[in-house]
Amino acid sequence: MSASRSPSAWCVDHPVATLLLTFALVLLGIIAFPNLAVAPLPEAEFPTIQVTAQLPGASPDTMASSVATPLEVQFSAIPGMTQMTSSSALGSSLLTLQFTLEKSIDTAAQEVQAAINTASGKLPSDMPSLPTWRKVNPADSPVLILSVSSSSMPSTELSDYVETLLARQISQIDGVGQINITGQQRPAIRVQAAPDKLAAIGLTLADIRLAIQQSSLNLAKGAIYGENSVSTLSTNDQLFHPEEYGQLIVSYKNGAPVQLRDIAKVINGSENAYVQAWSGDTPGVNLVISRQPGANIVDTVDRIQAELPRLQGMLPASVQVSVLTDRTKTIRASLHEVEMTLLIAILLVVAVMALFLRQLSATLIVSAVLGVSLVASFALMYVMGFSLNNLTLVAIVIAVGFVVDDAIVVVENIHRHLEAGLGKREAAIKGSGEIGFTVVSISFSLVAAFIPLLFMGGVVGRLFKEFALTATATILISVVVSLTLAPTLAALFMRAPTHPAHAKPSFSERLLAGYARNLRRALAHQRSMAAIFVVTLALAVVGYVFIPKGFFPVQDTGFVLGTSEAAADVSYKDMVGKHKALAEIVKADPAVQAFSHSVGVTGSNQTIANGRFWIALKDRSERDVSASQFIDRIRPQLAKVPGIVLYLRAGQDINLSSGPSRAQYQYVLKSNDGPTLNTWTQRLTEKLRANPAFRDLSNDLQLGGSITHISIDRQAAARFGLTATDVDQALYDAFGQRQINEFQTEINQYQVILELDSQQRGKAESLDYFYLRSPLTNEMVPLSALAKVDPPTVGPLSISHDGMFPAANLSFNLAPGVALGDAVIMLDQAKNEIGMPSTIIGNFQGAAQAFQSSLASQPWLILAALVAVYIILGVLYESFVHPLTIISTLPSAGLGALVMLWLLGQDFSIMALIGLVLLIGIVKKNGILMIDFALEAQRVRGLPPEDAIYEACVTRFRPIIMTTLAALLGAVPLMLGAGPGAELRQPLGIAVVGGLLVSQALTLFTTPVIYLYLERFFHRPKPALTLATTH
Repeated sequence: MSASRSPSAWCVDHPVATLLLTFALVLLGIIAFPNLAVAPLPEAEFPTIQVTAQLPGASPDTMASSVATPLEVQFSAIPGMTQMTSSSALGSSLLTLQFTLEKSIDTAAQEVQAAINTASGKLPSDMPSLPTWRKVNPADSPVLILSVSSSSMPSTELSDYVETLLARQISQIDGVGQINITGQQRPAIRVQAAPDKLAAIGLTLADIRLAIQQSSLNLAKGAIYGENSVSTLSTNDQLFHPEEYGQLIVSYKNGAPVQLRDIAKVINGSENAYVQAWSGDTPGVNLVISRQPGANIVDTVDRIQAELPRLQGMLPASVQVSVLTDRTKTIRASLHEVEMTLLIAILLVVAVMALFLRQLSATLIVSAVLGVSLVASFALMYVMGFSLNNLTLVAIVIAVGFVVDDAIVVVENIHRHLEAGLGKREAAIKGSGEIGFTVVSISFSLVAAFIPLLFMGGVVGRLFKEFALTATATILISVVVSLTLAPTLAALFMRAPTHPAHAKPSFSERLLAGYARNLRRALAHQRSMAAIFVVTLALAVVGYVFIPKGFFPVQDTGFVLGTSEAAADVSYKDMVGKHKALAEIVKADPAVQAFSHSVGVTGSNQTIANGRFWIALKDRSERDVSASQFIDRIRPQLAKVPGIVLYLRAGQDINLSSGPSRAQYQYVLKSNDGPTLNTWTQRLTEKLRANPAFRDLSNDLQLGGSITHISIDRQAAARFGLTATDVDQALYDAFGQRQINEFQTEINQYQVILELDSQQRGKAESLDYFYLRSPLTNEMVPLSALAKVDPPTVGPLSISHDGMFPAANLSFNLAPGVALGDAVIMLDQAKNEIGMPSTIIGNFQGAAQAFQSSLASQPWLILAALVAVYIILGVLYESFVHPLTIISTLPSAGLGALVMLWLLGQDFSIMALIGLVLLIGIVKKNGILMIDFALEAQRVRGLPPEDAIYEACVTRFRPIIMTTLAALLGAVPLMLGAGPGAELRQPLGIAVVGGLLVSQALTLFTTPVIYLYLERFFHRPKPALTLATTH
């Protein structure tokens, strides 16, 4: 196929059609851009289901053995499940099920529900309801947290407004997914019995329970079907108010009725009396709002914000709704920062073009190709269902250098033919035709470097799929535009350059002259250059082995999460006091804008000894510290509050923890021997706490919970016709906050709760007032005749399982400058030093687990990228040898990236790895530009290898410098960025800039030498069928 009949030639001869088609492409991109979803990161569905089971009053051991275990047995049979964990505390069990990324979350939900139904026959009969489940995505953080407070309204009434009005209205807004209410005190009627009065009258708590259950019902009653009308039957069978319950007749004593109010206090209260949340200093409730999968975060939050004034107007004047944290603020700021980075990169690249081409028309043509390619990429992003996020926009920023590469190579070659005296049309057709194969080679081999990213496993692979495909789409568009629009515009507008007589040599000409002289010296000292190449390769390998490895950089999202832990036997009153002391310290820090905190069993919190903090920091420009620095600064102040520890961690866009965590990283130990596990977990915890590399290290054992044990004398009970079950039921009625009934209104359902009065339920001595009725004699039998109270002991406040085995979870942050890879090594060393037995198995969870997986695959990913590039180049050049010459440019790039990361104190993180993969695609361009020209000179003009490679290097020096500078300047704004989200982008920019600087300095001299060595070793290969042979 001749150059005159190439697609470029057709476009040159049909400029109107070419321009109209280009306009259509741009128009599609403009239409697609505002319709792209906006997100901090690409969609990464991580199929996870959380199951919650409640049995108020049940001990952690009872919940673990009689509730969690039967459920785990059924769940373990579900196909595609990768992890199953559970945490059982007083009255509740929380089970988390994770599935393979390929598993449909809807299918998993159906199978979970079926497993719950199967297990229901083995669950305690007195559970108020079957376990419930909800879909969660650990990789997706809440988009909005609202804080609702009132200085005068009771917490129960406020909670009712939040649940029945706010949460339900907001849940109907398009894009809103789960809404979790923390600190909620649902209204309930509490029946507080006086055991001394019951004993005096001869009644038991069971009598009260049965009386209430039989006196307040909501059953079907039917209708009266008359000859002329139908009338629905209705009765006053439900009781709604404490006064109505107080009038219930429980029994008769000496012919006189005994009403409930005679033996118990009936009050309006809450379902759980031991939970509270605050918005700052004011009691309140939090709404934690997540989006639906695939929903546009910014649009969803904007819709909620637009509805808030209307919803505020529906609430009483004393109720205030405020935004505690809005993720779209940092998302908008971060995306704006990337957009500015993109604009700066474009301007820098265009400036370089103007400097080297020294012709306005040529510079504008390159700029036009760049603009068309970038805008058109939005259309492909929309078709592929991608979002505008940090990674896809970074892909476009990096692609600026790639896109310009193609345009530069084409325009520079046309420019060269114009300098040689050809007309505009002939120069455009010949220049684009000659270089077409080179452009395709550069772009296809660049795309080949992205192929391994598409096969990365786990959630990391999901995140970078959009990055790789966005960059690939932009590059492929640029190939088409560079070979169609660029020659068309060149034929219309480019002119032959005019150089005034006796003009001083330009900057690029002086640079070329200096390079030509040094290249002669390099070719005269080939052994030295080869030695430099070998040393570079060795240093790159050594550098990769020893550089600290990390996962993702810790971001500053302006949001900090906290988990508090007090003594396992702390009282609710003391816990509230300690939390308020912590809150005063948080409030006093100048970096804090707003905060909320809660104690008690609420949300994901299962015990009184733990609490939660949500801290929103001021905008980055208004505070003097980052989120991590804020945590380091406030930690010593928080440590001054006695009897409680607050563990803080910076909120991250990439969250891989499957449940609540005290720190950024988690490590789980499990064994079939619980006591042994507890012992060694404490030893490992103390060992790691002595290591300054670990911060905020803790475990979740909480073994110091107080246990009051009651020993039942079964033989004595049998004499009265009583059983252990009767004793348990009596204790449950007294101390379990037992939900004995419910009543329904038009908008909600509310519980009736039985317990002892406030003076008795906190004392073990109140057991002396307990009586049970003997079914044999109908006499009242004191509990003291059937059982005795043993001295208090200690036990676990919560019990964890991992894969049905007893487990303990360690959480930790890292000191500044400590890489996660180093922490992994130190943790393994600590286990060996304390002699942990092999029966205890340990493995990382969440981000640390994903890091380990990615660390193992990193060398294979780099190797796969190299192999993919080699195969593409081998196919294009029909040679086994010449791709090796081109790939020889890569060690210097790798060395430069590693050195630059090390000098700037950066870990070799996932983002740096992506930068290294990008370098594989970028740097080999220098080799392609040289080798392609040298092969043509040898095959067509018969030049010897030495002359061919020298002429190739000199002729292609200007496009090599221009394309490298374009890629370099495209990455510089990423490296120097300091705005929101910069932590994520900087390692990639640093790796690319460092790699390009070193590779450009070395490969211009080492690549020609490698080419000559391979030519001599393999002799002259069989001529290849390239476009160059047709010229």
